[in-house]
Amino acid sequence: MQSRNSRLNNSALRGAVDLAAVKAAGEAAQKAEQARAERARQAEAGGTPTPAGYRLVLDVTEETFEDEVVQRSTEVPVVVDFWAEWCGPCKQLSPILERLAEEYAGRIVLAKIDVDGNQLLAQQFGIQSIPAVMAVVAGQLVPLFQGAENEANVRKVLDQLIAVAEQRFGIVGLQGAPGAEGGAPAAPAVPADPALEAAHDALDRGDLGGAVQAYKNVLADRPGHAEAKLGLAQAELLRRVEALDPQQVRADAAADPKDVPAQLRAADLDLVGGHVEDAFGRLVDTVAKTFGDDRDTARVRLLELFEVIGPEDPRVIAARGALARVLF
Repeated sequence: MQSRNSRLNNSALRGAVDLAAVKAAGEAAQKAEQARAERARQAEAGGTPTPAGYRLVLDVTEETFEDEVVQRSTEVPVVVDFWAEWCGPCKQLSPILERLAEEYAGRIVLAKIDVDGNQLLAQQFGIQSIPAVMAVVAGQLVPLFQGAENEANVRKVLDQLIAVAEQRFGIVGLQGAPGAEGGAPAAPAVPADPALEAAHDALDRGDLGGAVQAYKNVLADRPGHAEAKLGLAQAELLRRVEALDPQQVRADAAADPKDVPAQLRAADLDLVGGHVEDAFGRLVDTVAKTFGDDRDTARVRLLELFEVIGPEDPRVIAARGALARVLF
């Protein structure tokens, strides 16, 4: 009989996984809608939004990064340009990004980060050469490209970013930003999806079986629905770990590194605890040490955990590379 203290609490699990970015889509959509409603209210009252809140090109530092990039990314995709004064290719790319930020008229915001003055940010993002361009959407990192690109290619990348932000997170950018009258029109708000909302509600209530089935219902009609795939991966993960004894799971995994079921359970606990790299590394190691059906079982579970975090996350990208190396 497991003691109450030795078992993981379901609501705590949800919180841990949410921080890993699964529920960011719904939260970001809600914040975006609130922001749009507030701007509409200000417009009706004859007020003028604070200019600093609607700048389309920002110089960002380590001190302002949380507000200017992470928080702002809940209502508009933030493109992050890592540059330096001495960088020749940066001087070719940055004007293109600035010009497109103005042209897109609030559908993106450009954050410029001087790597010389913000070395900690550059290290945290893993910047090894510049120019390097990434994006943050709903608090999640989306790598874009590295090196100078021509305007046509940059435009294609930004169009894809905007589409991902709209379809996956319901983020349609700023409305009423300076220049909105002349540039590309802001995309319409994404309507609520009742089937998806029902799945989210079941997950929030802790009805994991109901959430799993509800997400499967969405995917039966729309197999490629990214948010439903993420939600299903989260619900299935939570259902697997809700009755586990963490101490026993850790002991079993340590006792036999080739015990595939033990390693799967430990990796699940790693992930819900926020130890994403540990979870991925454990399963990559398991794949490397096993053969046949055992290897395939570990590989499939790793792919499932990738779904929980999201394909654009740099930790997923790195783990995919590590998996490929041990497989081939």
